[in-house]
This record gives sequence, structure tokens and C-alpha cells, in this order.
Amino acid sequence: MKFTERMRRWFRRSSLASPSEELREALGITPSATGVVVNEMTALRASAVWACITLLSGDLASVPLLLYRRRDGGKERAESHPLYTVLHDAPNDEIDSFRFVELMMTHLLTWGNFYAEIVVDEAGRVRQLWPLAPWLVRPERPDPNGPIVYRVRLPEGGEVTLRRDQVFHVAGFGYDGLVGYSPLRMAAKEAVGLALATQEFGARFFSNGARPGVVLSHPGQLSEKARDNIQRSWNAAHAGLERSHRVAILEEGMKIETFGVPPEEAQFLETRKFQVTDIARIYRVPPHMIGDHEKGATYASVEQQSIDYVTHTLRPWAVRIERAIRQQLLTPRERGRYFAEFLLDGLLRGDTKSRYDAYAVGRQWGWLSRNDVRRLENMDPIEGGDDYLVPSNMQVLGARTEVEAPPEAEVNEDDPSE
Repeated sequence: MKFTERMRRWFRRSSLASPSEELREALGITPSATGVVVNEMTALRASAVWACITLLSGDLASVPLLLYRRRDGGKERAESHPLYTVLHDAPNDEIDSFRFVELMMTHLLTWGNFYAEIVVDEAGRVRQLWPLAPWLVRPERPDPNGPIVYRVRLPEGGEVTLRRDQVFHVAGFGYDGLVGYSPLRMAAKEAVGLALATQEFGARFFSNGARPGVVLSHPGQLSEKARDNIQRSWNAAHAGLERSHRVAILEEGMKIETFGVPPEEAQFLETRKFQVTDIARIYRVPPHMIGDHEKGATYASVEQQSIDYVTHTLRPWAVRIERAIRQQLLTPRERGRYFAEFLLDGLLRGDTKSRYDAYAVGRQWGWLSRNDVRRLENMDPIEGGDDYLVPSNMQVLGARTEVEAPPEAEVNEDDPSE
């Protein structure tokens, strides 16, 4: 725990908003073609990047992460297993499960890797998970045929080496199977650089009174002091957004002309809109979910895009984390009996009528009971609600139906009428 304590103290005095010298050294300088520095810290200043990362991390963190025990033909929640509390409630004494998954996704979406120190009890069961700064962790394989180790730089200098069983590591997309690549450095550097450049250009454009450049010409020759006075008075009267569009009064035959390319001719707004779409494409997020409604999306198309978002964007991240939990946080004997799973079904629920129609079909054909439906709708079970219906007019394909003949009436020999 000594190492974890040092990491926690370092986290308190170093953040993306106020980086320490170690963090600045780890981030480095990565200029894009626009000349704007793009890295995991500066990229968050782009509104589209911020929107994508907070959307993905918040959505997955809001979904319960549960540990299940397999049973014949089904599964049940393994609430008695120590790992259930770590995943579902809180991984350690300082953060809850929501913040843990949110932080995990943020590291994966920026750095491409998530690391956490594993704390076990005397029996070797996982009791706590403490996140590690990804910019301080370096996975290595010293022996080509040996296990992976993790070199972790310490804030006060030096480094420690953690074994493979001491680190919970979720890796994003990569080539070597050892570490994941940073999406911001590999795929989004130029897109984010252009977004930041246009964003800064727009800010500077409006801070200068919505004029890319103004030339004041005087018919005579001005002294240096006179030029300074004119420039100072012009800036005082017209520079800044709050002073834009004021009436300019020129004296002594002075003329005014703009110098530069207007933003409309440079397609400034179109460039900014395209960068939103481009960044959304890199993170596989539907543009309407980060505020881009320029494509004329209808209610039906938005609903389908939202389903596709859960299926093709959130689900792969969820499966990646679930597989890492099975491989690294469960013992070899437990892997056949236990598994972790995000409950993504809640995000796929349609409108009320569609849900009730689906419940009616499931109830009619026997795979849903009344209590199953009530649990899906977050309602309490009722007595007798666990019975399943079976259609009376259905039979196994190919089976012959034997029509049972009515029983023959008994003959009473003593009755002369028979």
C-alpha cells in the first residue's frame, strides 16, 4: 500500500488542469500540421473531443457492472463474492464505481490504456483497485519468453516494478497486444489540431471586433507619436466584441479599408462544423449526440442511431473491459463459474408502446413471466407472477398427435334393457 499512498498524494497535487513537471515531461510537445500542440491534455480544449469523451465515459459508467455466477441453464448475481462489491459498489475507499468506470473510459479514450494497482487479501482475493496514471506506467517484457512487468515512475524520482498479477490493465486498440494506442495521437491529432486552430482563430477574430485587419490611411505624413495616438484611440473605440459595429468617424481625409480574407470566404464556419463530424467519426459517436443536428435527423433515424451507438460503440468497450476482468481479476478456477457483465439492455429500451408490445409477445410465447416483465420495468414482483404461459395449440414439429378415444361404456349384464 505504500506505493498506492504515494500515487494518491501525487494525484492530489497534479492534474490535467494544473500539471506537475513530471506530467509536462510525460506529455511532451506534439505539434500538428497547423502548429497547434495536440496531446491528451490540450485535446480536451476542443469542444467535440470533450463532448465525445464525457458522453462515452458517462454512459458506460451509468450502466451497472455486475458479477454473475453460472448455473444450469442460466445465471445469478454473485453478491457473496468479494469482487462483486469491488465492481458494483466501490473499488476502493475513495471513489465509487461510477467514477471508477468513468476514469477508466477517460484513460482509454485519451491514452489508450487503463492501469490500476490490485490489492488482495490473505486469501488472494481482490479487495481494492487503485487507478494509476497512464503516463507514468510503462509495460515491458524483459524476457521474450517471460511475463509482462510494469515500470511505474514515482513522482519523487525513481521507479518501481509491479508484477503482472499486481496490475489490472485494460488496453485499447494496438498492434502488439501489450499496450493500446492513444486515439488522440494516432488518429485524431490533425483533426483535433485543426479544430483547435479554427476555435482559436474564431476567438481572436471576435476579440478584434470582427475585423480580420483594418488599414487606416492618411493623405499626409504622420509622426510616430501621431500614429501611436491614432492606433490607440482606434483600438480603444473599436477593439473587442462589446465595441464591435460602432460607427467610425474619420478626420483629415483618412480612409479605412479591411485587410484579409473574411471568414465566410474562408469557409470558417463550415470548417468548424466538419471538424465536429470528423472527431465524432473517430470516436464512433453519432453527431447528434454531441450537439450536431445539421444533417436533418428525424426522430426515427435518431432512435436507430442511438441503438447503433449502444451496439457498435459502447458494447465493444464493455466487452473489452469484461474480458479483462475475467482474465485478470478471477482465478483460473473461478473463470468457468463467474463472469462480469455490463447491463446494457436498459440503454436499448424503446418507447413505452414498443416495450409493452415486446413484453406481450414474450409473455404469450412463454419466455417471460409477469414478474420478469415487472423486473424489467423496475417494479416489485407479485405473488404468483413467476408462472410461464404455454400456447395450447402448439406442438413439436413432426410429432404425431394421437387422438384419445372416449372410454367405452360398461355393460351391465343384469340389466335386461341392455
